[in-house]
Amino acid sequence: MTRIVAVVLGGGTGTRFGAALPKQLLTLNGKTLVEHCVSAFAGVPRNDSGQGIDEILLVMPPSYHDEAKRLVGAQVSAIVAGGATRSDSVRNALAHLAARYDAARTGVLIHDAARPLVTQRIIADCISALCEHDAIGTAVPTADTILAVDSGVISHVPPRETLYRAQTPQCFRLETIAAAHALAAADPAFQPTDDCGVVLRYLPGVPVHIVPGSEANLKVTYPSDLAVAEALLRSVPDAQR
Repeated sequence: MTRIVAVVLGGGTGTRFGAALPKQLLTLNGKTLVEHCVSAFAGVPRNDSGQGIDEILLVMPPSYHDEAKRLVGAQVSAIVAGGATRSDSVRNALAHLAARYDAARTGVLIHDAARPLVTQRIIADCISALCEHDAIGTAVPTADTILAVDSGVISHVPPRETLYRAQTPQCFRLETIAAAHALAAADPAFQPTDDCGVVLRYLPGVPVHIVPGSEANLKVTYPSDLAVAEALLRSVPDAQR
């Protein structure tokens, strides 16, 4: 692996959050969510093999590029336009990278800007895993029993010990995730919301490994999530998040 790029996805408008601004520009403990994410990636030290984050690529709606430059312009290599869907935003970022680097020797960590409490431990684990595998997801075991429901009726109770909740970063060799997304884009029946799921569906021969996430690596989707994130920042030491 000659280059590892963090892609921070802030291309959405946050309609479910209901705020005037996209949620990635809302403030958490004095900094926007996107600033928290970019700072986490920028601060990760290189490992014993010399691998680390070589650059950070930010995806934002075009109308907020100037604001993004003001906030994190010195820390990111470029700001790419977000698309109509998350998958469109990912493909825009992948196309930007594929035009510049050897896809077979470039690693990509794709992270949602709505997860501002990602830790340097998670990022470091992802970097190490990328040196061994072509596809990696970040996940935590579910603490709840999950029910499969059909028309309001429970149809199946999967074994809890096999179930994990997906987080980000999700990490890939660039040629792997670019190939999977190209196949997904050609399939109008599939609307992916998760990059590991794209690889599982379109490149079933590629195993997707996991690294452990953190319960604090929550996704800010609703206003109540922002309050939880504020509480975590106040009460949980950085090393434990």
